[in-house]
Amino acid sequence: MPSPRRVWLAVAAMFFLNGGLFGTWASRIPTVAEHHNLDGGWLGLLLLVLASGALISFPLAGRASDTFGAARATLAIAVAYTLALVMIACAFNLWLTAAALFLFGAGHGAMDVTMNSWAGEAERFIAKPVMSSFHAMWSLGAGVGAAAGYMAVSLELSLLTHFSLIGITMYVSTILLGSIGWQSETRPRAAGAKRFPLPHGVLLWVGIIALCASLGEGAIADWSALFLVTVTSATTAQGAIGYAVFSLAMVIMRLIGGGVISRLGPATAARFAGCSAALGVLLAVLPANFMAALLGFFFLGIGYALIMPLAFSRAANDPDTPPGVAIASVATLGYGGMLLGPPLIGFTAHFVTLHYAFGILGFLALFIVFIAPSLERF
Repeated sequence: MPSPRRVWLAVAAMFFLNGGLFGTWASRIPTVAEHHNLDGGWLGLLLLVLASGALISFPLAGRASDTFGAARATLAIAVAYTLALVMIACAFNLWLTAAALFLFGAGHGAMDVTMNSWAGEAERFIAKPVMSSFHAMWSLGAGVGAAAGYMAVSLELSLLTHFSLIGITMYVSTILLGSIGWQSETRPRAAGAKRFPLPHGVLLWVGIIALCASLGEGAIADWSALFLVTVTSATTAQGAIGYAVFSLAMVIMRLIGGGVISRLGPATAARFAGCSAALGVLLAVLPANFMAALLGFFFLGIGYALIMPLAFSRAANDPDTPPGVAIASVATLGYGGMLLGPPLIGFTAHFVTLHYAFGILGFLALFIVFIAPSLERF
């Protein structure tokens, strides 16, 4: 049996790989758009294709995790996910690019489910709340992937060269850490089980908490820069700082999140997270000041950082639903929030301006505080 440290490294490596490949893709979106001469509408459709692949993969990955074991499924999906990244670079027309992005999204989403299921097993084995530290490794991987993308653009590397180098390097280095012979639990599919399960009972509230947090994450990712420019009169360059501050806060909080959850317990930690996010919204919206808004984004990052690890940890330990199915059902709502957040803010901004549209995030944060007890384990 591997040591707790070895188990943590194995699972953390999978989270790093998943985030690293996604950050690599995200860093070269402008290159792909330029290569295919895409306007905002066409690019939005491509991103929707990617998201659709992820959503469709969630229930299938949940079944694979329970049938074959989370660790085995994660290691297998990691291969397909890496190859899909390279396929994006090989696509020479828009239709092939869309197909590659669908597969890439499916690989990303499927691995998200299986590695979180594996993380739940690791957390029980280590006997400490380490889920947030795994999610911190995802954020770190995404940052490394984005930084490598910046270097690739600076060095004028082709998309194929960049994606092949980073894909092979990240895959080989992390798969060596991940291959520890971990034997995951397997659960055959019950007769009459739904093919595309949605959360029910307490898990429904867990999924709604994930939805509230991920909706906010998506809104900050897509609208923070424009919010700073239009509401606080920041420059375009200053506008980019907002999401960087938000991401930094998430990484820091996820690294120390295990200790916070141990001391406070899941429900109190979620209440703290919701209050932090609500405070962040107040600081961003009410003063309409650049520095206050940055501080607000920092508190939003602290708040949102804990919610998804808490939700996945609760799903992985649900007494009534197999971990793969439970995580897949919660992930469906959570990822749906990432999709809904940006258009919801945009639609609301059409009627009340972007400044006050961000107030929606405050109400969602307070709702997290209200239903936080659903994250307690039973």
